[in-house]
Order: sequence, then C-alpha cells, then structure tokens
Amino acid sequence: MAIKKVPGGWQADLRTAGRHSKRYRKTFQRKVDAERWINSLKAKIVADPDFLLPVKETRRLSDLVKLWFDLHGVNLKSAADTYRRLIALCEAVDDPVASRFNAQVFAAYRASRLDAGISASTLNRERSYLAGVFGELKRLGHWTADNPLSRVRPIRISQPELSFLTSEQIERLFVALSESRNSDVKLVATLALSTGARWSEALNLRPSNIRATPGLVTFTDTKSRKNRSVPIDDSLSSQLVERLKQGPFSPCYGALRMALRRSGIELPDGQMAHVLRHTFASHFIMQGGDILTLQRILGHHSITVTMRYAHLAPEYLEQAKKFNPLSAWTLGGHLGSEGQ
Repeated sequence: MAIKKVPGGWQADLRTAGRHSKRYRKTFQRKVDAERWINSLKAKIVADPDFLLPVKETRRLSDLVKLWFDLHGVNLKSAADTYRRLIALCEAVDDPVASRFNAQVFAAYRASRLDAGISASTLNRERSYLAGVFGELKRLGHWTADNPLSRVRPIRISQPELSFLTSEQIERLFVALSESRNSDVKLVATLALSTGARWSEALNLRPSNIRATPGLVTFTDTKSRKNRSVPIDDSLSSQLVERLKQGPFSPCYGALRMALRRSGIELPDGQMAHVLRHTFASHFIMQGGDILTLQRILGHHSITVTMRYAHLAPEYLEQAKKFNPLSAWTLGGHLGSEGQ
C-alpha cells in the first residue's frame, strides 16, 4: 500500500494480497481522501476476498448496439434496418461513452428531432429500439447498470382512424386494376382482400403454400414469424395455382398505388400499404364476424390490436343505441313530448 504525490493530486496504490495480486490505483485531490479510499477498499476485501472494483466503462453507445446486434438483433425480422437506425441515432448524439448516455441526452436528441419535423411515432420506435438494446444486454449479463431509457416515457399520440375501402371504392379499384399493365397486381390484391394478408405476404406466396382441397393458403413469411392458414374459395385457389406454376409474382406495389390514384381514392398518409388488410378486417366485423376469429386470421399476437376494429361490429353500434342513458326515455315516448 502506498500514497504518493503525483501531478494533479495524491495517488493511492493498493494490492489485494502481495506483489502479483490484483492492483488498484486511484488519484485524489487531497491526501486524506486517498487514505479514506484505501481504508474503505481494504475493509471490503477483508469482508469479501473475491471483491473486485467495477471496471471503468469505456465502451461507446455504438459498441453496445453492435454487441446487441451480434448476440440478438441479427435474428430479428427487420435486423438490418433496425441496426441502421440505431447506429444513426448513436452518431446523432455524438456516440458517447455508454455510461454517460442517460435520459437527459436522449430527451435533448428527441426534442431536436421533433423540431426538425420527425414524427412522434418514429421517435417512439427509436426509443423502443434503444431501450431494448440495454434491456437485452442486461439480461445477457453484458450491461449491469440501469437501463437509461427506463424512465423516458413515449410521446403520447392520437391513434389515427384506420382507413378502409367501401364496397363502391373496391369496385372502382378493381376496374383500375384491370387496366393495369402489370398482370399480377389484380390477383395479388384479390388475395389480400380475401384473406387480410399483408401485401408482402400475398406477394411472396409460393405454390407449396396453397392446398386446392380444401381451398386454403398458408402464409409463412409473416411479421410474427408464425405460420397462419386462411380458407379461400375454389375459384381463387385455381387462379393462384395456375399463375404460380409460371413462377413467383412480379413486384406490383407500384401498380397498386397507381390504380388507387386512377380510381380517385384518397388515403391518409402512411395507410396505403395496409389499406387492403384494413378493408378485409373492417368488412369482416361489419358483416358480423367474430373478433377472436379475426385475430387468428390476421395473425395478431395480442387481441388488443384486433380490438381496433371492434367498434364496427353491428351489435356494438346497436348496443350504443339501446343502452345509452336516454334509451328508456326514448322507448317510453318521453323525448319530444314537450309542448304537446
């Protein structure tokens, strides 16, 4: 054990058990602080011979993101895109030493992004991604401190009304699809509207995913990575089998976008990609379909997501009329009787 004067203060130097044992050194402004540190450290070593001081964190935020990606993120459905977004976030906050990254740093970053016009939903996803990095590394034993984003709440945003096509709009769309130069877009749209499939799921259908008897399609490359099967009518099944004998569908999302434009259908920003899926779900519920069945068809992990369509159910609407607090007055003829 030794305490010596060095440039900048007093250096405390302690070995745990002899010349070749673990060595601890730390510099203090005052000699008395160095003495206190050595005495405290010696007491901890006596109480626990295996005691080790925490190693100073030198990894930067991007190092943790890379470690998370190698150990966990690489297995995610959108691995490359998520990693790209996280690295961009690291660069935007000047890639600090990970131990110095905290809620205040992220809050300042988020505020600047909001000022730049970035949507709240995008920033909520970034927060979720980065919080997941720290959480997963902590579970794996590669991060021992608290999750710096655990106290950062997501921005509250109003849930937008999900747009769906009316029967008249569907008819107009199919007229436009029939005029498309892309020979696949109408069949892919028909499959999506018949099953509630995401556009990518319908586009990536393969012959092995179709059972002719009974008519059934199985979607395998799904967002949840769980296979799901949906019945289809015989006519659609035959069309799919014949078309897919020639090979996979050609890319046709752009053709769908052009058909929507030609048909004069206007949709809120960001809803075109799933409008056919929302249309299936909305019409399913409006025609009396069961919400739990819809959950299985759409492949939602949580019923909470499927409940977005519950307000369209006929019985839901009828109950609002039947059980509101004025319904008894209405049925009893009390309303509208004044002045008679």
